Amino acid sequence: MKPIDLRSDTLTQPTQAMREAMANAVVGDDVFEEDPTLKQLEAKAASKTGKESALFVPSGTMGNLICVLSHCQRGDEILLGDKSHIFLHEVGGISALGGVFPRILANTAEGTIELKTLEQSIRQPDIHNPTTRLICLENTHNFCQGTPITPDYMDNVRNLAIERGLKVHLDGARIFNAATALNVEVDSITRQADSIMFCLSKGLSAPVGSLVCGNAEFIQRARKYRKMLGGGMRQAGHLAAAGIVAMDNLVERIKDDHQNAKTLANLLAGIKGIEIQTEQIKTNILFFKLTHPNIDGELLIKQLETKSIKILETSPKTFRAVLHREINAEQVKYVAETLNNLLIDL
Repeated sequence: MKPIDLRSDTLTQPTQAMREAMANAVVGDDVFEEDPTLKQLEAKAASKTGKESALFVPSGTMGNLICVLSHCQRGDEILLGDKSHIFLHEVGGISALGGVFPRILANTAEGTIELKTLEQSIRQPDIHNPTTRLICLENTHNFCQGTPITPDYMDNVRNLAIERGLKVHLDGARIFNAATALNVEVDSITRQADSIMFCLSKGLSAPVGSLVCGNAEFIQRARKYRKMLGGGMRQAGHLAAAGIVAMDNLVERIKDDHQNAKTLANLLAGIKGIEIQTEQIKTNILFFKLTHPNIDGELLIKQLETKSIKILETSPKTFRAVLHREINAEQVKYVAETLNNLLIDL
């Protein structure tokens, strides 16, 4: 039996159409800005997010780092959520490589940062203070149950940033999930940001790559930082071809992942020994807690693997499940039934 892998939506495989597009792509050297397929993808990304320009990068982590470097000087401060991916899971690159100081603020359950908290955290000009330069947001918010952030909140943050002379960066790794959940166009939740990064290799199922989007001047700076970080590839159009297929053909089906996540959450809620907040499930990510007294997380993971199920423990007895194209409705039922049977037998 093929494993049912709920650890991440990065585990999606490219479609046959992607593989064919990659094989047949017309390519050039992208460092010389001569790859026509990559230019086509970048133009599509810029248009979709309402920006002037875009840049293909190998990963979302590199994309976020490039954006911070392009906005900030060494010694500047940025405002980050305490549950943000940039803070928790990007190896401290903004500090190690950019000399940028993160000021960590509490995320709400909805993945936002209170506007009052943001405003009060912007430093006053003073010889003792770093310069607050950038606000970083995340949409959907991975560690806040994949919650989508609304256009209204983005508008409010944008207004604050303009008033105080700051820039806004959006980690939009799963921005298409956010737009799908909110039933809005992508640009309605990206136009407020000065820069955005989104991934092709999660729910969109492309094998590699992310896009950084912003105005033309910003992208020119970003291109230089991409080269500095070793992200300038040559015939990258082979990868871009898969990204074009992803953006053209895979967005519509994201709603299936959201429905499967809600179904799984509702099924888990009925299992004794599991605690889950079903009302928080808005996209393809869910978290649940193991409350059964006779089993720990490590043992549960091992037991599930014997049943061809893989899942991620994010903290002791707390698990994340991410639904994606490789998991269908029948497999969702199998996962819930298996968990129920395992816990009953203990």
